[in-house]
Amino acid sequence: MAERLPILLAWSGGKDAAWTLHVLRQRDDVDVVGLLTTLTDHDQRVSMQGIRRTVLHAQARASGLPLIEAMIPARCTNEDYARAMAAALADASQRWPGLRTMAFGDLFLDDVRAYRVQSLGKIGWDVLTPLFGADTAALAREMIGGGLRADLCCVDTQQLDARFAGHAFDRALLDALPTGIDPCGENGEFHTCVSAGPMFDAPLLLAQGDTELRDGRFAFTDYT
Repeated sequence: MAERLPILLAWSGGKDAAWTLHVLRQRDDVDVVGLLTTLTDHDQRVSMQGIRRTVLHAQARASGLPLIEAMIPARCTNEDYARAMAAALADASQRWPGLRTMAFGDLFLDDVRAYRVQSLGKIGWDVLTPLFGADTAALAREMIGGGLRADLCCVDTQQLDARFAGHAFDRALLDALPTGIDPCGENGEFHTCVSAGPMFDAPLLLAQGDTELRDGRFAFTDYT
């Protein structure tokens, strides 16, 4: 049997990263050895999702995988991000010799994927995007039907009404989304916090907290 390729997965705490883990674990040619998350240093939360570090750690434990954290400033430039990623990947490559591939849950944004390929390629890393090109309407229903449970933890109110913040990522949500909103929120309309699914050993019992508007635009719902 051929040796499986070690993979480090970019982990946001959201549905796309979680489903990517599930998909990769169905393959016999790769082995996800760890998760990597970028956190803003001032609040210890995942940048766009706003997920607490404690929840992030609970997700990692439920996945059975170690978590590497990369800290970035609140006003993060591409250069800041690249430095933090390079340091985290250097740590990962020492921990797992031979690890040179990172997976992302990207769905269809070519420019984002191209940036990842270019920036990681400069430091000798390959990029894997197993969900890329999927029909997002079908994918969203596949995730829900496959047992993934998540809630909207961030809504961009310039694209989607703030009332959707805190809503479960379920069939009712998909039916209620206005025309033009991607069912997986791939255009940044919303972000999710995963609490259960086939990628976890057991579901997380998360409590929904308050929703607040930040930067006059993003409605964040807290989970603990």
